[in-house]
Amino acid sequence: MPVSQRDTVLVADDHGLYRSGFGFLLRDRMGFRSVIEASSFDTALDRLAETPNVELALFDLAMPGITGPEGLRVVKDTYPAIRVAIVSGSEERNDVVKAVAMGLNGYVPKSLADDEIVGALRDILDGRVFVPRFMTSGNGAFQNARAAAYEAPAAKGDPGGGAVNKAISPRQRDVLDCVRRGLSNKEIARELDIAEGTVKIHLAALFSHFGARNRTELATRS
Repeated sequence: MPVSQRDTVLVADDHGLYRSGFGFLLRDRMGFRSVIEASSFDTALDRLAETPNVELALFDLAMPGITGPEGLRVVKDTYPAIRVAIVSGSEERNDVVKAVAMGLNGYVPKSLADDEIVGALRDILDGRVFVPRFMTSGNGAFQNARAAAYEAPAAKGDPGGGAVNKAISPRQRDVLDCVRRGLSNKEIARELDIAEGTVKIHLAALFSHFGARNRTELATRS
């Protein structure tokens, strides 16, 4: 059966060998014409900002710069047309619940066989939310945990900066420092050597995290 052609997929994982092998699977079995790779969260944001026609973005949870499933919600909000999913070695139920609660399109364990991974990604591309089978064995527990995950983002942490600053990524701290200094998005991008689109994503995450409506509130609340 011929494989239908798809456009572009992003694979964000800090293990080069895994990215290469996964990229082959995506081209050979799923028909993606282009696979772009990133070894850190910040690089992934740069790739998304500069690459048109990305259909699917896949993130590992353990790579540098990512703070868990919560860190991907702003990616999904910024790029609503892109299917965003986690492909991870972690099989912690809480990680899966948070991924679903953040509005992501799926959570695919790396332990799955190639055929199962392909099936999971096809489900995601077809508009379904994929969760591993072990999550469906206790529906009541899953629903309770999912509800708890929805409530978790509302907790902003210590207004004094203790708990909050620990929850943001190192790059977001850099962006926050630039905001406090009054730099524009273009100046922040130049200073940190990242794309301006990446700056906007980090700012959106910071606004959400601190409950700020503008730069002035962000600088004073953080």
